[in-house]
Amino acid sequence: MLGTLDDYVSRSGFVITPVVVWAGAARKLVPNPGEVASVHRIPVTEFMRADSPLLEPSEDAGRQILRMPVGRTWISAPTAAVLYQFRELCIAGRLTRVAHFDQPLFARR
Repeated sequence: MLGTLDDYVSRSGFVITPVVVWAGAARKLVPNPGEVASVHRIPVTEFMRADSPLLEPSEDAGRQILRMPVGRTWISAPTAAVLYQFRELCIAGRLTRVAHFDQPLFARR
């Protein structure tokens, strides 16, 4: 275990505590089908794109929704917030907080 990122409180009432680990090469991933719909291997360089992150206004005044572009689509918060903080802290070396970013409506269930 290398450390943890900031807790992120989801709109659905859960607290997410991201844990950063180095586990070596993951040649075969076996997701739990009851919890995981699909697994994607995304190069870290994809999260370093110049158009990342994408920010849009939330219906809550003063808050923004954060998205991370991937290919021709994007990942939404809360996952995008975790990825963005990982990028900023672990790769770019910048202390960055993400708790203030909002989530899109579909993530609030």
